[in-house]
Amino acid sequence: MSGEPGTMGDLDEAAALFTSLRPRLFGIAYRMLSSAAEAEDLVQEVWLRWQGTDRGAVVNPGAFLATTTTRLAINALQSARVRRETYIGPWLPEPVDTSADPYLGAERGEALAFATLLLMERLTPNERAAYVLREAFDYPYAQIADILRVSEPAVRQLVSRARKHVTRERRTPASAEAQKELLGTFIAAARSGDLGALERLLAADVTSLSDGNGAYQVSRRPVVGVPRVSRFLATISGWFWDGVEVRWVSANGQAAAVLSREGTTLAVLTVSACAEGVDQVLWMVNPAKLAAISAPG
Repeated sequence: MSGEPGTMGDLDEAAALFTSLRPRLFGIAYRMLSSAAEAEDLVQEVWLRWQGTDRGAVVNPGAFLATTTTRLAINALQSARVRRETYIGPWLPEPVDTSADPYLGAERGEALAFATLLLMERLTPNERAAYVLREAFDYPYAQIADILRVSEPAVRQLVSRARKHVTRERRTPASAEAQKELLGTFIAAARSGDLGALERLLAADVTSLSDGNGAYQVSRRPVVGVPRVSRFLATISGWFWDGVEVRWVSANGQAAAVLSREGTTLAVLTVSACAEGVDQVLWMVNPAKLAAISAPG
């Protein structure tokens, strides 16, 4: 690669290289921030920095770009947490459409499911970075140490702590087929307001979370337990589902439903399921979080 940044040929070469690595960079940024919009902005910032770098001095462009992405994501995560302190009601990850897209660039689908992203919110930024780089992208410990500017033993400890935290609280998920079937059955029961059918589908400690950032008629507190969740769903069945159309998508590697009325997207709805049944009901109803998934493909 030419060492003269700014020439047309050099920029074309730099752009081609960046484009080839972009899916992985987005995958790292999204898993760090749980926001497609913020991840897009961050990757654009990485591109601007790449343009201004003396690329002839970069021995390993992939490592350089992954390092830049991760360090920017750690900084962005710290400021995002400050913003989330003023968020009204439950905060959920922004869904991304994985129906036809390996755009997230992961060799594995690790650290992508909603339940895992929610658990990762409790990790420190460095724990989250180490976990994402190791679990989703299989980076060597030594490379993660370089990225985070810590020792290799420290990285092993970060990954171990993160792994224990996530696996301790995460139940063994149902298969993709079972989760999709449960979601379909759940929507049918919720739409009809059939209290008995709902109760049979729900795990004992089920939680319903609605992310609306204070929107009208959106629950601002988690609804927990079979009696409360089933009553909540039965109560809204009388008005929410009227005229609602359902379009099935894959969001974050799991079945989800885009709910719309007269062409306007109302929500993205999904459930997390385990052997005991549906243990999380996730309603994404904040319009700012629906743009990346609401338009038909």
